[in-house]
Amino acid sequence: MTTLGVLAGILFAIAIGAMSPGPSFVLVSRISISHSRVHGLASAIGMGLGGAFFATLALLGLVALLQQVEWLYLALKFAGGLYLVHLGIRIWQGAKAPLGSAAVGNEPGAGASPLRSLGLAFVTQISNPKTAVVYASIFAALMPPSPPLALLLVLPPAIFVVEAAWYAVVALAFSAQHSQRVYLRWKTAVDRLAALVIGGLGLRLAAETVSSASRLTLR
Repeated sequence: MTTLGVLAGILFAIAIGAMSPGPSFVLVSRISISHSRVHGLASAIGMGLGGAFFATLALLGLVALLQQVEWLYLALKFAGGLYLVHLGIRIWQGAKAPLGSAAVGNEPGAGASPLRSLGLAFVTQISNPKTAVVYASIFAALMPPSPPLALLLVLPPAIFVVEAAWYAVVALAFSAQHSQRVYLRWKTAVDRLAALVIGGLGLRLAAETVSSASRLTLR
């Protein structure tokens, strides 16, 4: 397979993974619908940066270290789960707050810089180290044994484009006026659903970590 074909195959697999519903999708849609299109697009850039960060880790072999030092991987995974649970709780607590009031958790409040949305999206994206392992698995499955340097250099920015582009589509869809009108009407229910999804995924991460740690101690 040509280098271009390998790159296309990897990016296609990454794109399918990005489109799978998860806390990143919930966060970008919620920021877009409750703040502005600019905030939503900023959060899309944050997701793209998180994807490029994980891709770089995988290419540098740091993911292999996490896989070898299992307790470090589990610690990071548990911390990521707790972060998502914390974010879910804060969103739930602010579900009844009027739009434009104080920020929910780490989310930007009225008039806050879109840079805050970018930072929150980046932290949320990297809160699950499992994503880095998925990237490494895709690379291992699709890359040739001795990949050309050009492919290694192109992958992180290309993955940034794929991730950011998908979440930009999400941001544009949910920042439309119709979406915002629906959100204003059902704000409490929408926020609580988002809180349950994000918090539930965080609990699942934490539970998986505890289960894996238990098996590790029994070896």
